[in-house]
Amino acid sequence: MARRALITGITGQDGSYLAEHLLSEGYEVWGLVRGQANPRVSRVRKLLQDVQLVRGDLLDQGSLISAVEKVQPDEVYNLGAISFVPMSWEQAELTAEVTGMGVLRMLEAIRVCSGISSTRTANGSGQIRFYQASSSEMFGQVRETPQAETTPFHPRSPYGVAKAYGHFLTQNYRESYGMFAVSGILFNHESPRRGAEFVTRKVSLGAARIKLGLASELRLGNLEARRDWGYAGDYVRAMHLMLQAETPEDYVIGTGRTQSVRELVEAAFGAAGLDWEQYVVCDQALHRPAEVDLLCADPKKARVQLGWEPSVSFEELVAMMVESDIKLLSEGGDPDQDSSWP
Repeated sequence: MARRALITGITGQDGSYLAEHLLSEGYEVWGLVRGQANPRVSRVRKLLQDVQLVRGDLLDQGSLISAVEKVQPDEVYNLGAISFVPMSWEQAELTAEVTGMGVLRMLEAIRVCSGISSTRTANGSGQIRFYQASSSEMFGQVRETPQAETTPFHPRSPYGVAKAYGHFLTQNYRESYGMFAVSGILFNHESPRRGAEFVTRKVSLGAARIKLGLASELRLGNLEARRDWGYAGDYVRAMHLMLQAETPEDYVIGTGRTQSVRELVEAAFGAAGLDWEQYVVCDQALHRPAEVDLLCADPKKARVQLGWEPSVSFEELVAMMVESDIKLLSEGGDPDQDSSWP
């Protein structure tokens, strides 16, 4: 009988790649959506025709219990979140409710549906396994470089704070109730499906628009911030591997290499055959209130214990995104419309 997975955030970049991966592994895949009126649902139906959908909302405890009862999943992947970091300052309360409290509600749904209580802990065999999408933004003002599973957190945004809450809560339910609950501390991971508001996609779209004569400049904030960027399709494999392990543990996932935003821009414009310095304008208004200057993963534990390795280099990733956006814009697609997902 096929294993069954429930994914929150199915309409996002990671949810779509994870669904594709699990389908290729023979899973029955269910996606949690807030309602059929959600404009992103059509995107999922078009791309992932074999995925079944169930209604639920990370803001509504009852709906999550109903979804878990209906799907009866073997694995739950909690990818749903308010994930655009700059927006978390503008919508701090909503970020806390969805990105932080949403983790609690999903863990509670699993606990209730599994009959787990303070006097009855989870049975190792047959229990629902839970994956929480933690984030490198939890490290924030880093204490050491590179960052590993034992590196202390110092988040520098409401998003990072909410993710840290969800991370520790997952750890708490694992230790308190014996649940198979793990967190993947994923560093920045990108793809042609990345939202247009994220800096990597903003850069690839900017280069594509200028290449096609649709724009004359690209405005960016801090060019010196450094990130560990990888390919989202690689990172969802790590999520799956974590839930196949014998024991529940948390893992850092990244490439172990860093590039600055400036290097990202150079690579993207180079892939489009352009000189970035002629087109890119630094705009102080686009800087974060509290910047995270450097994030770099130490993925040794995942490499040794899970056998996970990234397969797409930074240069290949950027070229892939620029090529995809040139094709999208050349065909009259609108990157702000969900229907134009590659």
